Amino acid sequence: MEWFTASDYWLTRLVFQRALAGLYLVAFLTAALQFRALIGERGMLPVPRFTARVPARRSPSLFHLHYSDRFFALCAWSGCAVSAALLAGLDSLLPLWGGMLLWLVPWVLYLSIVNVGQTWYSFGWESLLLEVGFLAVFLGNDEVGPPVVVLFLLRWILFRVEFGAGLIKLRGDECWRKLTCLDHHHETQPMPGPLSWFFHHLPKPLHRVEVAANHVTQLVVPFLLFAPQPVATAAAALMTVTQLWLVLSGNFAWLNWITIVLALSAVAFPADPPDVPGAPLWYVVVVLAVSALLLGLSYRPVRNMLSRRQVMNRSFDPLHLVNTYGAFGSVSRVRYEVVIEGTADETAREDGDWREYEFRGKPGDPRRWPRQFAPYHLRLDWLMWFAALSPAYAGPWFGALVERLLENDRDTLRLLRRSPFPPDAPPRYVRARLFRYRYTTWRELRETGACWERTYVREFLPPTRLAGAAQRP
Repeated sequence: MEWFTASDYWLTRLVFQRALAGLYLVAFLTAALQFRALIGERGMLPVPRFTARVPARRSPSLFHLHYSDRFFALCAWSGCAVSAALLAGLDSLLPLWGGMLLWLVPWVLYLSIVNVGQTWYSFGWESLLLEVGFLAVFLGNDEVGPPVVVLFLLRWILFRVEFGAGLIKLRGDECWRKLTCLDHHHETQPMPGPLSWFFHHLPKPLHRVEVAANHVTQLVVPFLLFAPQPVATAAAALMTVTQLWLVLSGNFAWLNWITIVLALSAVAFPADPPDVPGAPLWYVVVVLAVSALLLGLSYRPVRNMLSRRQVMNRSFDPLHLVNTYGAFGSVSRVRYEVVIEGTADETAREDGDWREYEFRGKPGDPRRWPRQFAPYHLRLDWLMWFAALSPAYAGPWFGALVERLLENDRDTLRLLRRSPFPPDAPPRYVRARLFRYRYTTWRELRETGACWERTYVREFLPPTRLAGAAQRP
């Protein structure tokens, strides 16, 4: 069945699969290291509480059958192990059906995590990893050539990611149409990187060029993905360059990297294809049936993408098989940050000894330069950015965070860069204050060494203590 496979893309498939396995490894490692404080039995949004009120049909997950922190850790670390095995190429050593089952394992495990992750797992790149990971199951291994229809569907995902993001910008904030959004974006993005300060201070005419180039890349270039080679490869290369520019300018977890991985699926690498037997009939039937299902499910994402009321990052089925994407339909003009402080004083006075908690990625101390964390995802830091936009975003979990800080909870403190209190002496009170942050100028940076300047705005949470804390020695 020569029509079914594209043997010239065998190296494309190899590079794509290994890169995707690497992203799976990052995702499972993130889950394994952070889950206890976020969704564990004593987490801010515990999984058992969620599964008790949400039926399995709405959030299919292994954790509806059983949950314990030990079982979650087993699933997360098993996901790491399987991802590492796929990264090493174990699927190529198995029969075709065995390789497919091996690729199915991380998809099932990560789907189980995302579907009980609640707010902490509500980001578009979670669904994107699942949608791409599901297709990877049907790409095959060295026993068959890459199926043409699966390669097409991977390009179809990339098209929806880029074109959907382009449309949401045109329909959203007017600064995208005026080409002025990058005057603010690098300063107000969720988690700046080590080069974001310099990107912000690029000349404004260059910012206009960046926005215009982004519109071309997201609204015109995606159509070229379906053109013959080498045009499709050139289109994928342009998208990759754009994504690498975004990698340099900020921390967006694995969003940019999985978009690059998708672009790799459209690249025709020059290499002589190996001799492989024809695809077995059962494999052809399975791949065609799954492809027909996914194309049928694409109706709702396409309808959303073409709608004037387009929404971003929405899943239309509980298995996250086909989703809609988009980012930064609007851009903030001012950056706010919630700064959390604690004190060991017996009385919470305004002029007391308040000590600031330091987060790993979000801005805090104006003199501390941002670091690069992506593709690793600092989930608490990201949600703190949303909390600064509106307290409503923090409603479900912020009170629990404060309670854990008052307890010096070990798992919660591991999410932070530094706690100002020793393990055996928790604070008596914790408060949160809202500050406005802006990048310093070149002159201010030289004079003070600070990359940020911050100004107090208002109280976010008044001094709070644990019930019965007054009797604590």
